[in-house]
Amino acid sequence: MRCLLTASLVAGLAASALAHSRVSDDPVRQRKSLGFGPVHKHAVYRSTPYQVVTNAFTRMPVDADPFQVARAFVEDILGNQLSETNTYKIRKDSYTDPNTGVTHVYVRQVINGLEVADGDMNINVMDGMILSYGNSFYPGSAEPLLDDDIRHPHLEFCDGLTDQLSEHYPAFLASQEVMSADTEQLMGHLTHVHHSNCRFQNLAAELAPSADPRDNGLRSALLQFMVSATPNDDVVNDILGNFDAYMDKMVEYSAADHFAPSDEPAPYMVHNVPDTVNPVKAKLAYVQVPTKDDSVRLSLVWKFEVEMQDNWYEAAVSAVAPHRIISVVDWASDAPVPVPPQPQTATYSVFKFGVNDPAEGKRTTEKENYDALASPVGWHTLPYANDPSFQGARLANKEFYRNTTTTWGNNVFAQENWEGQNSYINNYRPDAGAGKSFDFAYKPKETNKTDALEEAQKFINATVTQLFYTSNMVHDLYYRYGFDEISGNFQQYNFGRGGQGNDAVIANAQDGSGYNNANFMTPPDGQNGRMRMYLWNTAIPYRDGDFEAGIVIHELSHGLSTRLTGGPMNSGCLPFGESGGMGEGWGDFLATTIRSTSTYSDFAMGSWAANRVQGIRNYPYSLNETINPSTYKTLDKPGYFGVHAIGEVWAQILWLVSQGLIKQHGFSDTLFPPQPREDGSVPEGDFYRPASGKKPLVPKHGNTLMVQLVLNAMKLQPCRPGFFEARDAIILADQQLTGGENFCTLWKGFSSRGLGPDADVVLRTPWGGGVRTDDFEVPLACAAGKA
Repeated sequence: MRCLLTASLVAGLAASALAHSRVSDDPVRQRKSLGFGPVHKHAVYRSTPYQVVTNAFTRMPVDADPFQVARAFVEDILGNQLSETNTYKIRKDSYTDPNTGVTHVYVRQVINGLEVADGDMNINVMDGMILSYGNSFYPGSAEPLLDDDIRHPHLEFCDGLTDQLSEHYPAFLASQEVMSADTEQLMGHLTHVHHSNCRFQNLAAELAPSADPRDNGLRSALLQFMVSATPNDDVVNDILGNFDAYMDKMVEYSAADHFAPSDEPAPYMVHNVPDTVNPVKAKLAYVQVPTKDDSVRLSLVWKFEVEMQDNWYEAAVSAVAPHRIISVVDWASDAPVPVPPQPQTATYSVFKFGVNDPAEGKRTTEKENYDALASPVGWHTLPYANDPSFQGARLANKEFYRNTTTTWGNNVFAQENWEGQNSYINNYRPDAGAGKSFDFAYKPKETNKTDALEEAQKFINATVTQLFYTSNMVHDLYYRYGFDEISGNFQQYNFGRGGQGNDAVIANAQDGSGYNNANFMTPPDGQNGRMRMYLWNTAIPYRDGDFEAGIVIHELSHGLSTRLTGGPMNSGCLPFGESGGMGEGWGDFLATTIRSTSTYSDFAMGSWAANRVQGIRNYPYSLNETINPSTYKTLDKPGYFGVHAIGEVWAQILWLVSQGLIKQHGFSDTLFPPQPREDGSVPEGDFYRPASGKKPLVPKHGNTLMVQLVLNAMKLQPCRPGFFEARDAIILADQQLTGGENFCTLWKGFSSRGLGPDADVVLRTPWGGGVRTDDFEVPLACAAGKA
């Protein structure tokens, strides 16, 4: 019955959309994206310091090896749960942050020699103590699990979407003639998400490939996933009609020599997978799934990394038939599709960093003002051995560095992508010549709609220059707040400072795969991040998203938050629900902070590109509750299950917390710390508090302090955090950085929008559902004026 109801709802919505669409002749292409997985109710996050004791029942000394402290802690809290078949490993992306002195230890559970892909601990260690930790280890035993025993996350996710459609459909029908833009957008988004994720939800039970003794379940599981993943109906129909033939074409081989450490089972690389752009990496693992009695059990899965044209998936598919999708994370993150506005008849010549868009200021000539610590050789230099356009070769004279005169350097590869494809090395980029003067005109003219695309493309030199400049400025800024090589930033060459390297951001301007959007794909450290910026056909001349810095910063911030949360080698920690929403919210908050000045103002996101005063969010970011009434419980409202709506609530809360710190500590006109001295030390200047040589340095102004706390907290919070865990991590970051002097200021900001100490959520779902309770109180110590 539910399936029939869903079909009728979707059909009705589609018909209504055709009848009442206000979309232009060039409709926005919504990218298909899968994203769901189980909720782990047993997962915990603790931000109370914990003293580890040795086998001799004495405290760990302050100079103890932090990794030994972490091991002792793991073995202490797990106790008898550990055995020869149930153990753990310290992941190699664990590191000590040189800025804070905190060691971030990432632990992965291993059962029967296989990783538990969602069995994670993140442990934050300093001075022989545990500052905080998160734990989602599987608590039971690895017993055989029958398909009938478990609840299926894919089916439950789709049932939840169906309930959302059912809840809002009557009101939708009743209001069609006077339907608001927001209602139309909500119903269109629900329909798109349901169609993307649920069209083939029963495929596992229906599709039975012919028995093949050569198949270990890998190819059939992967091919069934591709039926759900591909947006191409022709590919779907061809696979379904020729399933065995497609399996025969797919070739798998062990990649032991290239990808697997000696102590881990070798992954497979699978070639000739339909609708992918590179071979698929596959390995056996366990994932945790809820059972019908509301406990949790292990399911054996194939874990896939699937790179497609518009997506980069990390998927877990049950290893034995029927091959069900247990969880899937899309490493690509979108900007939301805006409501189309009503028709109305934008060294480096750029909009300076801090000028958000052409409506805020004029282009000026800016120098390559790279930060000497973040970009030691500048923005246009990289080693030949790390240059993909030279395929690792060096010149005959053995020169180490290559200097470029284009938008190609160690941090960013920026170019046009009019074809909308994944290739980038040979795409066009401006060449400034020996003088490196990237001075290109940007004066698009008003044309008729037919010629608007061609008119926009005339100014590609200015577009790519702007994208390269903004992206490098963001790289250098985030570096100075702790997003460096060892914590997983994006650089081709890491200067011997740790991390994987060979992962500069591929920044595509005027991407031809769509309009009115932007997205960022964040694979694990050592693989290039990929950003795609689009034209917006919301006005004539077209507006170029590359010139709205807030959108570029938002997208780059996906790379920041994904790499810092849960460790640089785990890109699955901000997948959906509250965690995925905060991934959006951090981007909005940082973009808004970068454009703000000492004279307070409210700000809307994406208003220039969208040609809409309100921008692409429900509300501007504001101190005024009438202008932005969002509280934690707002997430219970219709339309707030999506990550962008969740994110704007989180960004609004952060905005208020930040304004509290600014009121207390003042405002810095620059977010950039002073350039380092020749010996590498950083002068305090008017940026940091007097430190007398002590580390970490503490920013003295409210806006710079808030940025530092947000980035430090990303490293402290657990994989897949909710609002509570992220809030607690920020408060812990202040305790670690300042000794907790801003404890009450932070709590006042959080509680002002319902995120006080007694805020609660029950019946939480993977996609952000649940019943929330606001708490507007502060801790007793703050209410009594004692702290």
